[in-house]
Amino acid sequence: MALTRNSGLQHDMPQSFSSMLDRFFNESLNTRTVSAFTPHVDACETEKGFELELALPGIRKDDISIDFQEGKLTISGERKLERKEDNRRYHMIETQYGSFSRTFYLPDNVNPDQIKANLVDGILHVSVPKDEQKTLKRQIKIGSDATETKPAQKQKRVAEASENGSAVTA
Repeated sequence: MALTRNSGLQHDMPQSFSSMLDRFFNESLNTRTVSAFTPHVDACETEKGFELELALPGIRKDDISIDFQEGKLTISGERKLERKEDNRRYHMIETQYGSFSRTFYLPDNVNPDQIKANLVDGILHVSVPKDEQKTLKRQIKIGSDATETKPAQKQKRVAEASENGSAVTA
């Protein structure tokens, strides 16, 4: 009797190359779901705003929605699987299809009225400019202590002094 090392793979190994190919194609088709699609995103910040680029090959601009609400920019859409009925039998589908939604949380210093988007060669470019009024540096003057008389009180004292006929220095 010959001893053979059991690695646990023997029972899973196909008996022929043909059955291995069949198994490969069937498993790869069955493990992919049509409803999971997450586009790749490149996001950066510049001095003037935020730039987003989403890879959306094969998606029409009519199938994309961009919404901004309460500091959240949401880009959603759908990449539809259009099967052609010309007796094709797919062995492998690696392209992702289905609906997607990506949400980006932006700071308070953006100007939502100036958000622009365009779709060129399957890349969605979204530009979110910063609001210049919110990003300007402002110098805040500090008032002096509470013993200083306010301008309204100064005018009142001058008016009282003129009625009495005596001069009051405020």
